[in-house]
Amino acid sequence: MTASEEFAELLPATRRALLHRIAVGQAEGRTPSLVGAVVREGQLVWTGARGGTDGQTPGADTQYRIGSLTKTFTAVLVMRLRDEGLLDLGDPLTKHLEVPEAEGATVAQLLAHTSGLAAEARGPWWERTPGALRPETADLFGERPLVHPAGRRHHYSNTGFALLGALVERLRGAPWGDVLAREVLEPLGMTRTSLAPRAPHAAGWAVHPWADVLLPEPAEDTGRMAPAGQLWSTAADLARFAAFLLDGDERVLGAATLAEMRAPGAPPEGRDWDGGYGLGVQLARREGRFLYGHVGSMPGFLATLWVSADDRLAGIALANVTSGPSVATVAADLVRITAEHEPWIPGPWRPLPEADPALLALTGPWYWGPTPFLLRLRADRGLELSPVGGTGRASRFRAEPDGTWTGLDGYYAGETLRVVAGADGAPGHLDLGTFVLTRAPYAPEDAVPGGVDPDGWRPR
Repeated sequence: MTASEEFAELLPATRRALLHRIAVGQAEGRTPSLVGAVVREGQLVWTGARGGTDGQTPGADTQYRIGSLTKTFTAVLVMRLRDEGLLDLGDPLTKHLEVPEAEGATVAQLLAHTSGLAAEARGPWWERTPGALRPETADLFGERPLVHPAGRRHHYSNTGFALLGALVERLRGAPWGDVLAREVLEPLGMTRTSLAPRAPHAAGWAVHPWADVLLPEPAEDTGRMAPAGQLWSTAADLARFAAFLLDGDERVLGAATLAEMRAPGAPPEGRDWDGGYGLGVQLARREGRFLYGHVGSMPGFLATLWVSADDRLAGIALANVTSGPSVATVAADLVRITAEHEPWIPGPWRPLPEADPALLALTGPWYWGPTPFLLRLRADRGLELSPVGGTGRASRFRAEPDGTWTGLDGYYAGETLRVVAGADGAPGHLDLGTFVLTRAPYAPEDAVPGGVDPDGWRPR
């Protein structure tokens, strides 16, 4: 029995606490309905709802519009193009699209909202008007398409993601929605995620700020702006997407690319960092917990999906109201409540199925000058370097076919680690991005840059 099978059911106290959070969110947020869900170890383990849609209690299969959560789906498509070698994140967008308004902005900057492009498409209010008003990409821009120099600061841009959707269409030769369905939705089994609503679905409402009365909101097809916020989905389908964001799926994107997407793509602004943005993925810190995913809003709807990799949990919140409840806080609280009531239980330790003696010989202490480090062997010939005593630069390394390793995180992310043989053919020292690590502090027999004093270590 796997850990996910053993703990598939949440405890009654956990379920009650989760339902209480949904009930409070729906009542205090004055929203016609609110659906919440929790994903643990890639499995949907709880859903709850308060309120109603057309007289019915919504469920995990009820569609809600998810707004800017759509952007993460668009980013996945762009990263697939990158992994296939059809583009580089450092490419100027204009290498692939004739969009002079985005001159100088790279694909990565568009993904991270650092392109400098204006936040919104030119009027009228694109979220509440037909996309036919802006039939071509050139129709998205007003008098000031660029409001900041490219790469200088984070500035959220819906138009930037509209351009990324056009980029997908250009390189795939098919409409963005068709590519999304074929390459992401179908492989992940997301049969209830679509560009237009499919019954059963919630209707979008605005709630009067000073009275408990409603106003229906329009649900327009936003056309060229669709890659920024068009999608409708369900709690059950978003649970499948959360499982993908947690561990990856080689049919769509591998775990390494997803880890790249959730690395901060722009420096934080403000004195107290509590949020950021990666490559199509929002980042947040809530009560010491690192979350990634996205929030979304469209007229009549609010949505959030947060994933906590450390807890192996995800929280989802969907509401059919223009404003009111903080669904981002609700989704984060669903993760927190579950983690506090039922902390993640790691799987059992197991030895490696095999170990190359040459790699085993590399493990143990190494020294960068006088600073001690430990090198450990991990699965798939991977290595992990960590400072003794916790002070220093740590990193994990992925084995490469040429016998080197590539850093995955920390200071050495992307840097190359190689073993340099000594005169006897045995491993002499490690070269890590030109830093030399030896088997003894400043070992004189190794190639320490700058040399080692021939008198060696001495009393003062």
